[in-house]
Amino acid sequence: MPHRHTFEERDLFHKVQRQLLSALEEQACLQGNEVNTLGNQNGKRVIVLDTSAFVAGLDPFSTSEDQYTVPAVRGEIPEDSVIGFRFKTAEENGKIKIENPKEENLEKAKKSALEVGDSFFLSETDLQLLALAIELKERGLSPLIATDDYSIQNVAKQIGIEFAPLVTFGIRRRLEWLRYCPACHKTYPAEYKSSNCEVCGTALKRKPLRRNPSEHF
Repeated sequence: MPHRHTFEERDLFHKVQRQLLSALEEQACLQGNEVNTLGNQNGKRVIVLDTSAFVAGLDPFSTSEDQYTVPAVRGEIPEDSVIGFRFKTAEENGKIKIENPKEENLEKAKKSALEVGDSFFLSETDLQLLALAIELKERGLSPLIATDDYSIQNVAKQIGIEFAPLVTFGIRRRLEWLRYCPACHKTYPAEYKSSNCEVCGTALKRKPLRRNPSEHF
């Protein structure tokens, strides 16, 4: 049954929006330990968003900067949810641009992840986001990845892409992740050092852990 958005939820959207606008206005003054400024500073700033940004409450309508993500992120967001509604609305209104990176840039991301030892901790979606950031930088833009994922941050630093933790955008909630097999449904801890299921060999996916059974993403 479709989720009906209450006045309280709409009010929450506006509160998050005001928080994010304030955070982005202050972003230029942030210290180096909050935003890693390794990217192309001459290009137009654009924001690359991973799944955790949406799950944690980021509202795409809160900033005028162009925002990008990959199709796989859309696939990780439940459609019948508050964030699913928000994401779909933003996509339909052009606030989020969804692109698949080129294969050559995906290979660059994979190579960098292997070099810094994070290849086991990154999902295919994570690698696509990094590849998209590489692609945007090649277009002369200045991409910033908004993420709390330390592996994404580590690889981004390796390839000279800026990143910022979600708290920079007014988001206080930190996410815990669970890796799982979509075929046999076996679960693994986030730090499991393989990209495939030990039972059936299927490529693992991941999802945020819910703090309580009634929590809606």
